[in-house]
Amino acid sequence: MFAKQLTVFIENRLGRLSEVLNVLKENNVNILSLSLADTTEFGLLRLIVDDAQKGKEKLTENGFSSLLSDVTVIKIPHKVGSLQELLKAVDESGVNVEYMYGLSIEAEEAYVVLKASDGAKLDAILVKYGIQTVTSEDLKSL
Repeated sequence: MFAKQLTVFIENRLGRLSEVLNVLKENNVNILSLSLADTTEFGLLRLIVDDAQKGKEKLTENGFSSLLSDVTVIKIPHKVGSLQELLKAVDESGVNVEYMYGLSIEAEEAYVVLKASDGAKLDAILVKYGIQTVTSEDLKSL
């Protein structure tokens, strides 16, 4: 089960991040989580939003380069070691986690967004270990 992630490529210059976020705000697209990685020339902004398709369309209309990709959002107990235990099982199955970042919606649970080299294999591992995944539709109701 996958959720849609919106990735925006932005120049690493003053005010550009604010411009992206303003487009989303002006079009009533709510940000649930984000991650920003930078280099000297550009930034890679990854977002989980309540309407990824609308966000992409509005950003494109405003001159931003973006793409949608499938990611896995998991729900795990918010306790010491729970993420490491899951990642150990993923590693042992030969699936590489390409990146991940946190998504906090509830106080009792932790949500983590991750992108893996083999999404279908990761999904099978998560089912095996009883790990709940969250779709884009699920996120809209949180």
